[in-house]
Amino acid sequence: MDYDLIIIGGGIGGSAMAATMARAGAHVLLLEKSMVYEDRVRGEWIAPWGVSEVKRLGLYDLLRGAGGWHLDAHITFDESRAPDESRAKPLPLGIFAADVPGPLCIGHPHHCRTLFDEAGRAGAETLRGVDVTEITLGTAPAATFTHAGAARRATARLIIGADGRTSVVRDAAKIALHQDKPHHMFAGLLVDGADGWNEKLQAIGTEGDFAFLAFPQGEGRVRVYGAYGLDQRARFAGPDGARAFLDAFRMECAPENEHIARGAPAGPLLAYFNNDSWTEEPFVEGAVLIGDAAGWNDPIIGLGLSITYRDVRIVSDILTSSPDWRSAAFRPYAEERIERMRRLRFAASLTSALDCEFGPAAAARRRRYHQLQTEDATIGAHAFAVMAGPETLPGEVFTAAHRARVLGAET
Repeated sequence: MDYDLIIIGGGIGGSAMAATMARAGAHVLLLEKSMVYEDRVRGEWIAPWGVSEVKRLGLYDLLRGAGGWHLDAHITFDESRAPDESRAKPLPLGIFAADVPGPLCIGHPHHCRTLFDEAGRAGAETLRGVDVTEITLGTAPAATFTHAGAARRATARLIIGADGRTSVVRDAAKIALHQDKPHHMFAGLLVDGADGWNEKLQAIGTEGDFAFLAFPQGEGRVRVYGAYGLDQRARFAGPDGARAFLDAFRMECAPENEHIARGAPAGPLLAYFNNDSWTEEPFVEGAVLIGDAAGWNDPIIGLGLSITYRDVRIVSDILTSSPDWRSAAFRPYAEERIERMRRLRFAASLTSALDCEFGPAAAARRRRYHQLQTEDATIGAHAFAVMAGPETLPGEVFTAAHRARVLGAET
């Protein structure tokens, strides 16, 4: 074989895997299609349990040195209560994982470049501007691709598909991707000049027909997202879309949002459907999938990076613990991931129902939920799973009975 591993996709998952395995002594070829990492308005927030995975991979100091920004408090605003009531009990974010002060934020393009460059420093062969034209799997995995105008074929013991939602490795492996129906629209924008926003505070909130999320990155820069109904797909389209989007952040229940609304767009405004997807067996003989290629979680709970870093950690542990890389070695990874994604789909569906449905009935549901939280903290256990990891809670949290407790008997 030319290589131990061919990794297709040099984004966060692929580059983290390449760096980890090259450090472990593997001969790695990392192939990335793009020449420039673009702002895709995703993947800039790592939950505390994801930060723990970054630490286990030995990449934490790298990301902190590249500008990774910790957040230490969270506030949920809502039209059903006054701003002072929401501000009264900020949630401390350093309580969810040992030695992790809170979520870690870092811009996605810069994050990708940092890890891709680290993979090269660790000894991986790294190529950009690659067009993969053929993938052969089985007992003799190979990839045919063009690079710098020349065609090339490389063989390896294993191919890792880290090539995102439209994965060519998944297609070549004939692994079925399951998806649920879209839940709502979701748009995001990077904002500069939000200098009055507390740079250690993340916040969410719902008012009228719009729900917002805000995650500071330091120096007055904030990544913001907005959720709205599927029937308003074109709400922020056109040349004035970014300004209309920022204006939607002006809420009576969250006066601090004025700092965001006065900011300036620092990247594209992109909107997309929010939904979940999954694979039941993210491996075949000769290949294994990680990150979005293996299925993704609804971005409403922001766990794409945490999921990816756990994928990298589990698969790299398997690869470094035994020389046997046949497909059966990845069954424990598949079993853990299936249950992990099932639990996170559940948490995301509850979050969507609470925060991203609008109108009087939805507002009453949120008001009831917030009141119940003051009486019984376990009502928000699904939100604890988002921060601390889905495996930290008993199975009964992820059941129809808990959903009925949260949303009311009518569900």
